Amino acid sequence: MKTTVMFLLCLLAGSDSKNLTEAEKEVLAQQVEYLQPCPLDIHAVLREMAASLAAQKEEIKSLQRQNTENLEKLNTESTQLRKQLQEQVTNLEKQKTETDQLKQQLQAKQVAFSASLITEGSLTVGPFNTYTTVIFKHVVTNIGNAYSPHTGIFTAPVKGVYNFEWCISAEGGQNPTGAVLFRNSEHIYIAYEHQPSHFSSGSNAATLLLQPGDKVFLRQYIYSLVFDSYNHHTTFSGYLLFTM
Repeated sequence: MKTTVMFLLCLLAGSDSKNLTEAEKEVLAQQVEYLQPCPLDIHAVLREMAASLAAQKEEIKSLQRQNTENLEKLNTESTQLRKQLQEQVTNLEKQKTETDQLKQQLQAKQVAFSASLITEGSLTVGPFNTYTTVIFKHVVTNIGNAYSPHTGIFTAPVKGVYNFEWCISAEGGQNPTGAVLFRNSEHIYIAYEHQPSHFSSGSNAATLLLQPGDKVFLRQYIYSLVFDSYNHHTTFSGYLLFTM
């Protein structure tokens, strides 16, 4: 570049001014000025590059800090959401349990049954020389399913006061008709009637305080007869008055 500049200067100095126009001289001078080297400060350039690099590093660090903070925030929010979801699940399970318990309590408070000895035809049972459980197989009502037509036993589902009624019938003759109400092994009341002729029946009722699981049933009185037909003379009924 220096050689080119010197050549142009020599050309400008050695040229006959008469042979060059003013415009040509001006163009030649501009070319010489353009080709002159510009002084460069390498240290200034390096400092500028270092400053730019440092600024970029700070920006990268700032972005990394922001990313870290955002990630921690997301983790915290995610943990809170999981906790809230678990609490909601726990509350739903608790509500379901409470609802099931309320349903069970409501069902337990709805207890009533009524049954007769047979469904159709006619039947005379007895006499026996010992107390025998009377099984009422024709069930008309059994709300709560506390009475079993297979065993003739009523099982109390909840603690409460219950009322029981029963009627025992038979043809008159040598043997009486009768049945005893039992609470577990406790003899409560008897319904008893004896007619030497004609049709006879006896009835009774009892109000009992029962604990859950207590058994209530009728046992046919010794040497007695029990009769029933499609008219359903011999019956056993009970229902819950109120819980305790």
